[in-house]
Amino acid sequence: MCKNLYFVCNACLNASSQTCHGHWRVKCCITINFPSTRSNRHDDVIGKISLSKEAIAAHPKGLDSWQNLTRVDPDEEVQGEIHLGLELQKEAQRTCIRCHVIQARDLAPRDISGTSDPFTRILYNNHSAETSIIKKTRFPHWGETLELWLDQGEEEVGGAVTLEVWDWDMVGKNDFLGKVRSPLMQGWFRLLPLGNLGGLRLKVRLAEERILPSLFYQPLIDLLVEPVISPVEDPSTLTLLEEVTMVESRQDVAMTLVKIYLGQGLVVPFLDYLNTREVNHTSDPNTLFRSNSLASKAMEQFMKAVGMLYLHEVLKPIINRIFEEKKYIELDPCKIDMNRCRRISFKGSASEVEVRESSVGLLQAYLSSIMEAIAGSVAQCPPVMRVVFKQLHKRVEEQFPDSHHEDVKYLAISGFFFLRFFAPAILTPKLFHLRDHHADTRISRTLLLLAKALQSVGNLGLQLGHGKEQWMAPLHPIILRSVASVKDFLDKLIDVDHDSVSEVPQRAVFLPSVTVKEGFLQKYKAEGPQLLKRFAFKKRYFWLSSETLSYGKTPDWQLRSSIPVPCICAVERVDENAFQLQNVMQVVTQDNEGQLRTMYLQCKNVNELNQWLSAIRKASIYNERMLPSFHPGASRSAKWTCCLQADRAAPGCSRTHSAVTLGDWSDPLDPDAEAQIIYKQLLQGREKLRSVCVSAQPSGVSLKSKKLLNI
Repeated sequence: MCKNLYFVCNACLNASSQTCHGHWRVKCCITINFPSTRSNRHDDVIGKISLSKEAIAAHPKGLDSWQNLTRVDPDEEVQGEIHLGLELQKEAQRTCIRCHVIQARDLAPRDISGTSDPFTRILYNNHSAETSIIKKTRFPHWGETLELWLDQGEEEVGGAVTLEVWDWDMVGKNDFLGKVRSPLMQGWFRLLPLGNLGGLRLKVRLAEERILPSLFYQPLIDLLVEPVISPVEDPSTLTLLEEVTMVESRQDVAMTLVKIYLGQGLVVPFLDYLNTREVNHTSDPNTLFRSNSLASKAMEQFMKAVGMLYLHEVLKPIINRIFEEKKYIELDPCKIDMNRCRRISFKGSASEVEVRESSVGLLQAYLSSIMEAIAGSVAQCPPVMRVVFKQLHKRVEEQFPDSHHEDVKYLAISGFFFLRFFAPAILTPKLFHLRDHHADTRISRTLLLLAKALQSVGNLGLQLGHGKEQWMAPLHPIILRSVASVKDFLDKLIDVDHDSVSEVPQRAVFLPSVTVKEGFLQKYKAEGPQLLKRFAFKKRYFWLSSETLSYGKTPDWQLRSSIPVPCICAVERVDENAFQLQNVMQVVTQDNEGQLRTMYLQCKNVNELNQWLSAIRKASIYNERMLPSFHPGASRSAKWTCCLQADRAAPGCSRTHSAVTLGDWSDPLDPDAEAQIIYKQLLQGREKLRSVCVSAQPSGVSLKSKKLLNI
């Protein structure tokens, strides 16, 4: 049974046209590895699915279909594309299949040097022809035409034209690099493996944006900021945006807006504006924040953006304990499986009553631990979250001042804090990065029951006994006892001085002299004789603190080389074709004389690459000399592999990513990319936006609406 699906972009492991260094224009393939579950916690890969950018883009609403699984074999791994043209020319007595083999790109490395010696072979029935061999490359250029002459009537017999790419080996058999079947046209074709292994149904959607320079987005940013700084009557830019946004896109829009206002230092007034509008338009307190409004989604995404470290500190020890103990817990009599529970009593097999009693005791213990951890976490909660909740408490109290609505101000906060943040994290800890893998069936049931109990606590016990799940009744006493502690916790949570919270982007700061990340990396040896690319990387042990990035031969090595963190001016990925290697990053530093130096480091996998990128970027976030651009390639053979410039000191050809990082699991704040997403939403709803503006202003479209329509 599948536990995880691993998604990898073969082109460059990035997700936008600004960070792909041109790969989106060339090709992008998402590979999904489908592992099986093993008791020793090592996964065997069953198969994979590769989807090209073009295949996904052909379905604007998303691709939802069954896809064939293909074998994943290190000796026969297939990747890359080939550019060719195939035509059929008929003459009086015979027919010619003419194939123009132009070039290939991103072929799989087969040789120890990290390259291949590719050649192409065309086959039809008993006919075949081959191109020349191009040595030591994964991006060969042939520019050759292969011809297969068929006897009269032979093309009518049937058969498929197959074009295969092979890696030539002087000793032993050649290695298969991929094939294309019957491409009766000209263009780029993805190389395919030899067979498939069943299928997997997928739903995939491609989001591709073209990012413009910042000055083009400034008018839109100004319109977004205006109602937050100086609240105005509807329609404002935010209300108009909510009107034209489809429900299924609202979560993405909310997260984008949260990032924009975090970057502007206005996230508190932004959320206060949305919450005030939501509260003022609600007459029944029982429906407050119950819909998927922009305010609800923005609060939800805000907590994930700034509160994830806090969530980990509170929940991770308890979640780890549940996974380690792996107890059988069940309260529903209809679902108790006597064959799955361990013997509880030494007198014999456990009875159903004993299973329920044991389950109640375990759930009470887990819930008590969670509530104690939450109640004692006021000081750990990010100040900006506390201020937002304080503002929300104030707005609800102003709207519902009557004494019989006393609980509404608590429910508004607990609805977000418990029901939309902590309970979902307990239910699916992997999605909140509390665990590396999804829970199995037994642990999932425990987490579900615990999440239900915490939801009841968040609802202040008001719904107890009214639902269909009466078998949850044994937990009602501890839930009701927890309600008083919840109110006390919320009172302390909002007891914060608004002025003490700085209105600047919430940036991660490391303590001095604390090692925040360490481990082995492959360091590129740029000095001395030029070795083969693969051998030019030497294994070194690295330590990162807020002050230095240092390395030595082993973890115990006393002699270390160090780079001061303030000297770091860029930390970026490196194109795969720079060294014919994957998972390479670069750390660009600048000395006191202004000289730039680049250190190339290779990580063992994609996850490690992302972790090191995030950690070094956060450590250097306050550096004053960050570069605006960088070279995603390497300077080799007197030119850059990315832009082909000859000057080693030439300015970079791609934009750097040295902006604020929200967390290890999040991308840096990118104001231009975020503004582009909002612009695209407005563009897609342009006609609806026009009608909304006209209906809101019967005498004509307002000046603000005209500005929005003209962006």
